[in-house]
Amino acid sequence: MIEFKLEGDYIPMIGLLKATNLVDTGGEAQTVVAQGEVKYNGEVDYRKRLKVKKGDTVEFRGTKIKVL
Repeated sequence: MIEFKLEGDYIPMIGLLKATNLVDTGGEAQTVVAQGEVKYNGEVDYRKRLKVKKGDTVEFRGTKIKVL
C-alpha cells in the first residue's frame, strides 16, 4: 500500500496516478481511468478529473493508495 500525503484540498485522479509513479504520463493515466482500471473507494470510476481527497482510497493494478 502507498500512503500519499495530500498537500491542499484535493488532487485530480490522473495527477495522483502520476505522483505515485504508477503511470509514466498523464496520457497513460487518462487511458487507464477511461478503460475502468482504477477503483475509487472500492468502485470503478471513469472520471479523469475526479477530486481525490484525504481519507479516500484508490486501487490500480493491485496497488492501493491511501490518501492522507
